[in-house]
Amino acid sequence: MKYLLKNGLLFTKDEFRPADISVEGGRIVSIARGPEAVSGSVIIDLHHAAVFPGFVDVHVHLREPGFSYKETIRTGTLSAARGGYTHVCPMPNLDPVPDSLAALNVQREIIGRDGVVHVHPYGAITRGEKGEALADLEAMAPYAAGFSDDGRGVQSGEMMRAAMLEAKRLGKIIAAHCEDNSLLRGGYIHDGEYARAHGHRGICSESEWGQIARDLALAAETGCRYHVCHISTRESVDLIREAKARGVDVTSETGPHYLVFCDRDLQEDGRFKMNPPIRSGDDRAALLAGLLDGTIDMIATDHAPHSAEEKSRGLEKSAMGVVGLETAFAAVYTHLVKPGILLMGRLMELLHDNATKRFGFGTPLEEGQPADLTVFDLDRSYIVDPEKFQTMGRATPFAGMELYGVCRLTMVDGRIVWQEEE
Repeated sequence: MKYLLKNGLLFTKDEFRPADISVEGGRIVSIARGPEAVSGSVIIDLHHAAVFPGFVDVHVHLREPGFSYKETIRTGTLSAARGGYTHVCPMPNLDPVPDSLAALNVQREIIGRDGVVHVHPYGAITRGEKGEALADLEAMAPYAAGFSDDGRGVQSGEMMRAAMLEAKRLGKIIAAHCEDNSLLRGGYIHDGEYARAHGHRGICSESEWGQIARDLALAAETGCRYHVCHISTRESVDLIREAKARGVDVTSETGPHYLVFCDRDLQEDGRFKMNPPIRSGDDRAALLAGLLDGTIDMIATDHAPHSAEEKSRGLEKSAMGVVGLETAFAAVYTHLVKPGILLMGRLMELLHDNATKRFGFGTPLEEGQPADLTVFDLDRSYIVDPEKFQTMGRATPFAGMELYGVCRLTMVDGRIVWQEEE
């Protein structure tokens, strides 16, 4: 299919410039002002909407195989497309857990059949994500985005050291969910202001940053490429900043909900429950500082759908996890870019450039490259209505909020995989 995307505002480096984009054979054949449409082209007038490279999310949960009542590869990747994402990396807390090539191939077969964006699955660090024996990292390495036991921390330092040494040998990333189970003590929201005022059991910050400190020492020792998932605490930011200054090969991510909310915003509703939890105002300020100074490299959604029943049990008993692919760009644009806290160029680094450099996924918006792009109307706002999501999950702390930035179109390899109805 041939397309001419007319009257776009192409974002490059730190500015928007008018451009028309011709797409043919799955690739961008020209970016210019006013090219003639190639015979047979479908012409789409973008009406001066913003054009970006398709975003990359290195931390999502697509739930299939094993938990398709929560999400499927099809619905999860449609959700990604609607959010402007063209590359996503699903975590391995599945059934079967992808801890061998055979198990990983079960997931890869579904991805090949049903995925509408590029999907790069992680392999597990340990067998069954149980932390007791290493998974078959070598067999999975050519096909895995990296290795993670996301959903739980690797409790044994010796096991993590062995995983890092093997990942180093294989040239792969360890993407760590850092959580010390011995410090959880039955907690389920942040151990802070809201928990104390409402009689909830809290999760202390050290349960996250303590394991990050351990892993940073191991990464320095082994030379492993180490990535810290969904950081939420001030101490985590400080530790990663110091480790980078020492030359440790570490990158990190945080999620939109940690950047917009703090524990004073919590409500007695499962849509505010995720792991790690939304933390204090001081933690949120530290995360923002980490975004601005380069300590935090990526914004990842940790998109984690559950059934309505699983999320209907309040803060204490609901499953942990919220959806985020369809609101991520708009939430960060509305709350950080529009007020002038974050520059658009920095947001593109956080949503595309840095993930591409670190993980190798993502496509530059250039002539000759695959047409992986997304188009947003930055002037249009909408009220977040989870019932209109493409994902099967409905739990989001952004429900009912007004956000700016409507995704008009997303293209993957020159195919339109999302188009907003006029």
